[in-house]
Amino acid sequence: MRTVLHCIALSILLSAGYASAQVPSGYPGGYQAVIDGAKKERKLIVYSATDTAPVRPLIKDFEALYGVEIEYHDMNSTELYNRYISERAANSKSADVLWSSAMDLQVKLVNDGLMLTYESPETAHLPQWAQYQQQAYGTTYEPLAIVYNKRLVAAGDVPQTRADLIRLLRARADQYRGKVTTYDIEKSGTGFNYLTQDVRVNPQVTWELVKTIGETKPKLQTSTGAMMERISSGENLIGYNILGSYAFAKAKKDPSIGYVYPKDYTQVVSRLVTISKNAAHPNAAKLWVDYLLSKRGQTLLANRADLFSIRADVDGETSMARLSKQLGDSLKPIPVGAGLLVYLDQAKRLEFLKQWQRAVRR
Repeated sequence: MRTVLHCIALSILLSAGYASAQVPSGYPGGYQAVIDGAKKERKLIVYSATDTAPVRPLIKDFEALYGVEIEYHDMNSTELYNRYISERAANSKSADVLWSSAMDLQVKLVNDGLMLTYESPETAHLPQWAQYQQQAYGTTYEPLAIVYNKRLVAAGDVPQTRADLIRLLRARADQYRGKVTTYDIEKSGTGFNYLTQDVRVNPQVTWELVKTIGETKPKLQTSTGAMMERISSGENLIGYNILGSYAFAKAKKDPSIGYVYPKDYTQVVSRLVTISKNAAHPNAAKLWVDYLLSKRGQTLLANRADLFSIRADVDGETSMARLSKQLGDSLKPIPVGAGLLVYLDQAKRLEFLKQWQRAVRR
């Protein structure tokens, strides 16, 4: 009954007041110019580290609402960053909007002066930690999880903390040899970001865990999807630092997938959206950012895309409100700011990678 009522409420929200793409309530009076400008541009190019499938409902809703076609390019976070930088240097056609879970790389683009300053009318509804210089905005509130195969990992063995995971991998070394998966942080900007933030919260336990995972001869991946598929098939038994949004969505369809949010602390990441200074479709870009941050867009994110809404006024199984009730003080959101750039310093990055390589690539 709850699901039926929620779907009805969602349908009412999506149909109410938007049929003619009017200026949303509370927006500045001059906002109609942004809508009209976007309709004239007729197109929006988005580079995204978010898989196309979960956000297709948002894309279709936005296109129907405003008559703007979205050209959506799905790639991993490092590829996204490198492609944009290369195209920018060559003065060639590139993205209007970058939407990535590699929070550090997005902040670097802001600090390098490549992103457009734009104060979204929706900023009042976002946490302060999720905004940076009116150029980068957090759009999701996604916990990182330990994911495991429910068929092959005994219920009593499922780790609830990082210390539990270390003990499990050491106690059952033969069982887990070659059966653990996590990010290849040399190739995944997202994975690099997650692990550096782990070190920020608890360096001693993080490096002990990395060393222990390394002893298992882990299977390293560049994407969450690849890790999820290998855990589902049983090729791998357990995975660390996997996006909880993907685990939640996969578990609904696949009974072999189980996941836990670590009780010692659960890191929360946010996909940051930015607008290129050189956007060929600047009005459409602004419109997309505002849509993603709006209650309408966030409701779809939480209830159709399973990406965890960052707005406190949006409910659903995948929302900040529900997650906060569930996990409370164990949640550790990664603040959007200059602190994310620490390990992008070339010397510090190389030293971090060397330490990781010594532990993992034995």
